[in-house]
Parts: sequence; structure tokens; C-alpha cells
Amino acid sequence: MTSDGVSGGQDRMELEPGQPDVDLDRVWIGVAAQVWRRRPGPVERLAGRLLRSPGLARALVTTPSLLLGWVIATAVVLLAGMLATRETGTPYVALVAPAVAAAGIAYAYGPGIDPAWELSCSVAVSDRMVLLVRALAVFGLNAALGLAASATSGAATVVTIGWLVPMTAVCALALAAATVARSANVGVAAGLAGWVTTVLSGRVAAGQLTAAVTDSALWLPYLAFAGCCAVIVLYATRIPRGT
Repeated sequence: MTSDGVSGGQDRMELEPGQPDVDLDRVWIGVAAQVWRRRPGPVERLAGRLLRSPGLARALVTTPSLLLGWVIATAVVLLAGMLATRETGTPYVALVAPAVAAAGIAYAYGPGIDPAWELSCSVAVSDRMVLLVRALAVFGLNAALGLAASATSGAATVVTIGWLVPMTAVCALALAAATVARSANVGVAAGLAGWVTTVLSGRVAAGQLTAAVTDSALWLPYLAFAGCCAVIVLYATRIPRGT
């Protein structure tokens, strides 16, 4: 390189008049990283120890349907169902709980809605494992809240236990639709539509609004349907060959 070229390069490297001698963009990126970095809370630390994966624990605690606002909304809906059950004698908790759980399960998966979607795609564990842990956590939380509300409302034992089986089927349908369509909203719509259709069909066939949760003959078809939906979820979340 000629001396002129060296001189030209040095001239280009010199700061222009009025230009700051600090790269503010780089500094701001560092500041933003410190500001937006959320330190793990006690729940996340406990989940990290149990799951043996900090990334999986972060993905779990940032699940949209496990956030405090969503949990409070779920509890309010079930509380309303409990009060309606006490006033009318109709086990509305058993009818509402599967629909609420289906919505929560659908929002355990969803690009564009899930704040930790990019994280779940970059952690060492597979997307399927992240989805499985989230789905089990959401299902367990909704089942516990529903059982508490149903037991408090004084509903019959067969109704209290009976809605867990259709709840499993409806949740599996919502999750299958969400993973296939890659949209949580589609999963919610499929789950709610499927449950409303089932309840209305039971009313037409048996003449009772609660036939969908009280007829034990439907438990085996519910479980078979849930198994089929689980196969669809496993297929939709498979890792492509060669990846």
C-alpha cells in the first residue's frame, strides 16, 4: 500500500468535526442489556434446579398462561362458575373448566405471542420438551384450580372428577391445533369450538346440559381422542431430518 493510501486510510479513521469519540450505539446496547435483563426469581430458581436447565426454567416461567394476570383471570372465571353452581345447582365449574384450560394450553405455544419463543428455540433442549413442560404445568395448575372450585361449590363427586377426562381431550385438541397452525389463537378457537359442540351435542342427545361431563360412557372416547391429538402434537413438533 502506498503512502498515499495509508494517509487516506488514516484520514478516513479520523473523527469528523463534531463527531463524539464514543460509540454511543454500542454503549446503549450494553445499557439496555443490563436494564432489560431480568434476574431469576425464587420460582425460576426452583424450576431451574428441578428441571436442571436454566433456559427451560426461564421458558416455563414466561409462559403466557402462567403469568400472574392470566392465573388471576382463570381464578375469577372459576369463582364465578362456583357461585353460579351454588345458586342454580348446575355444575357450571365442570362446564367452564375445560374451556379455560384449553385456552391456557393453547397459549403455552405460539410464535408472536410467547415472549420467550426465541429463547425456547435457542436453548439446548428441544422445542418439544419445552412445550411438554409448559403444557403439563398449565394443565396441572388449571386442574388444581378447577378441582378446588368444584369441591367448594358442593358439586357431586362424579361431576368433580368427570370433567377432568373431557378437559384432557379438549386441551389436547387445542394444543394440536396450535402446533399445526403455529398459532395460539387458532388453538383457542379449536378448543372452545370443540367443547361447545360437545356440550350442545350432549344436551341434544341426553336432554341434560351436563351430559358431556357426567356420562362415564364418553370417557373412553375422550381418552382415545386425546391420544390422537397427542400423536399430532408429537408429529408437528418433530425435529426435521438433517437439522
